[in-house]
Amino acid sequence: MKAAYDIIIVGTGVAGLFAALHLPSEYKVLMLTKDTLQASDSYLAQGGISTLKGEEDYESYFEDTLKAGHYENNEEAVEIMIRESTWTIQKLIEYGIAFDTCEGELLYTREGAHGTNRILHHKDITGQEITSKLLAQVQKCQHIELVEFATMRDILTDNNQCVGLIVEHEGEVKPVYSQKVILATGGIGGLFESSTNYKHLTGDSLAIAIKHQVALQDIHYIQIHPTTLYSKKEGRRFLISEAVRGEGAILLNKNKKRFVDELLPRDVVSVAIYDQMVKDKMPYVWLSLKHLGQEKIKRRFPNIYERCLEEGYDLVYEPIPVTPAQHYFMGGVKVDMYGQTSMPNLYAVGETSCNGVHGKNRLASNSLLESLIFARRAAENIIKVGDMNEVSIESFVPIAYEWEYASEDLEATYKQLILDEIKRKDEKFYDQWCHNNHQCG
Repeated sequence: MKAAYDIIIVGTGVAGLFAALHLPSEYKVLMLTKDTLQASDSYLAQGGISTLKGEEDYESYFEDTLKAGHYENNEEAVEIMIRESTWTIQKLIEYGIAFDTCEGELLYTREGAHGTNRILHHKDITGQEITSKLLAQVQKCQHIELVEFATMRDILTDNNQCVGLIVEHEGEVKPVYSQKVILATGGIGGLFESSTNYKHLTGDSLAIAIKHQVALQDIHYIQIHPTTLYSKKEGRRFLISEAVRGEGAILLNKNKKRFVDELLPRDVVSVAIYDQMVKDKMPYVWLSLKHLGQEKIKRRFPNIYERCLEEGYDLVYEPIPVTPAQHYFMGGVKVDMYGQTSMPNLYAVGETSCNGVHGKNRLASNSLLESLIFARRAAENIIKVGDMNEVSIESFVPIAYEWEYASEDLEATYKQLILDEIKRKDEKFYDQWCHNNHQCG
């Protein structure tokens, strides 16, 4: 890791990778990740990626997105996402992403709150397919340096402009300067006891933004996914993709009776499941796929099928226990339509950002699409603005980085900053979080 770069990207999910791929080779780019290169929530995405199938589908897609988001969406962002989806899918195919096809034609599936089949997929590991292929493309780029197990501890500022990061790597805490920083650090699942996210995704970008008075938006809009595989084990919850219900799986109470329309928006289905669990006095409800048949289950959901087998459930012959868990973050660092934050030279893309596209509740399979489109727009905006002036490292006064940022209490401090802000925005949700996590800050 050098002392300075043109651009630093924090995160190696689809947003960070796609942004990097749209930066010119004359820029020296550093990509950091807190864990391994593959340990992003993008990699875990199962169901698929939404796309506009044709002009005749535009109004329906637009309305589905707004309805799921309780009409609190930024309509400009929604229009951009939908209009630019077709080009984005074609670009992914050019990068080698293999979406499922039948006789040479793309296969589309449907998920909750979609009015039609408009979701492309690669079996039930779409995120893995997209992320791994984009990563392979990035690894070919000699101007991009990838560093694993490097933690962003803070941003560096000068006259309220971002000029780099403070990074902890291999036991050393040091400044790394840059002309631009792109935050692509993912969600906040690590703050929850029950989440589909990796535990190291703890909202670091949000805490740092709060510390530096960078604007946030809708930080209390946190999505609960209706169906994760119930387990008494600690750790990340295994997601049972919404595509499973999109293909016809049904939710059953303890008496094996159906109790809800499975294709309602995620927040509505989650509430219905919570209510049923209370009625049944059970920690889960049942999800049944067996009526879909062995051939379809194994062909369409091979990863989910194998994982459930590992847990002792055979989807072909029996239902599985499922329960809601934290899944996605609609809020984040406030950005414009080009990923620019309220601080000059600081951008945010993907789940850690908020441009209002999702509103109060994300429509299924819009996350990968939104991340890709606005990451590309951020990269192209950096190129267009063109104010890439070399950072003068000598002009900065040395700071006692080791003393301030190697503290064992820093992660706890950042966590509390986020929780305090959520409480300020939505005390009811904060109290619920405390109850579900058996603690209160």
